[in-house]
Amino acid sequence: MKKSGNALIPERLAYIRKQLGLTKAEAARRIGLTAASYVRYEAGERNPSPQVILSIAEKMGTSAGFLSGESEDISPDVISIDKASSPLLFELIKNTQSADNATLQRLLNYYYCLKNMDSSESS
Repeated sequence: MKKSGNALIPERLAYIRKQLGLTKAEAARRIGLTAASYVRYEAGERNPSPQVILSIAEKMGTSAGFLSGESEDISPDVISIDKASSPLLFELIKNTQSADNATLQRLLNYYYCLKNMDSSESS
């Protein structure tokens, strides 16, 4: 299913939508499109710009590479953190943006330790 360039592969957009359990109208709302525009993208009648593909990927929790057939990796390559809905995570990211790699690695290791302690306590 490889396709060259940055063109959206409609089947992949439909696949992601179905994986999320969304109707076409719900997917359109999530992305910020009219239902008619979304349906045209999924039907292959219109091809979004590379910037719109990036936006669709971000809002649908996948990668632009997956949607365009450049990658088989379905995982997102961009994650947005909204201060209003995730204030603690937003504050953590804001305060660690300028940290060096060694500090970031220590924070990540500490997170894994905490996660392991939580899962062993709940077992």
